[in-house]
Amino acid sequence: MHEGAILIFDSGVGGLSVVGEIRACLGDAALVYVCDNAALPYGTKPDEWLIERIVAVCCCAVERSRASVLVVACNTASTLALEALRSRLTIPVVGTVPAIKPAAQMSASKVIGLLATSATVRRPYTDRLIEEYASECRVIRVAADGLVAEAERYLAGRTLSTDKLRHAVQPLFDIEALDTVVLGCTHFPLLREPLAALAPRELVWIDSGAAIARRVASVISCPAKTRGVGMSMATAPGQDGLAHALAHFGFAAPEPLMLEDLSVMPESLH
Repeated sequence: MHEGAILIFDSGVGGLSVVGEIRACLGDAALVYVCDNAALPYGTKPDEWLIERIVAVCCCAVERSRASVLVVACNTASTLALEALRSRLTIPVVGTVPAIKPAAQMSASKVIGLLATSATVRRPYTDRLIEEYASECRVIRVAADGLVAEAERYLAGRTLSTDKLRHAVQPLFDIEALDTVVLGCTHFPLLREPLAALAPRELVWIDSGAAIARRVASVISCPAKTRGVGMSMATAPGQDGLAHALAHFGFAAPEPLMLEDLSVMPESLH
């Protein structure tokens, strides 16, 4: 048990991209990480199934960890399931949304790119963000689901495919006026440096990590302090490279979060 801890949830290792920001903001607060990597990637799954799945996994992880706040460090999950999670949980739930607002404010050319999963790119929620905060901008939306797998490989210590990275972002690089790129999936900041190295010119790369950390700090008044290595859980704990990735961010090898352990099972999984 890590009672009073901050629970960070993602479909895979992408949520690790916000860990550094939370630690920078909250010092030695105890963190617990949970990933539903058995269902990775989320961006290609049906919405109704995902909502039930996300609620089931998060409720089980909150119960196991006794956390004081849940961070949904996944754009796809946040745009789908925040309302459902908040109706089921009594602790604060902090979501993740693409950093459209700060990107629009920072862009000099008012031409920005949104690099995200296909699910996030097509969401009505994303439409509303753009309409509200970037109506004066030209927003180039690019679905890059393949970068999720590349980020997972990267944190597992494997060599990245430069061709796959370049293919994913080339539609943005081809827009000469574009000066700012929103990394609209928490996996993508893990690839910031290799992506920037491929860019034909200097671009601003922006994500939601710092904003998430500030929000967490505002809703948790007295987080538990870390007691050594952080706890982690996964629905596929034996996945090759997962323990390596978690250890790099200060977490123990993942404990299993098996479907049969879930108190709320999606009907489609029975």
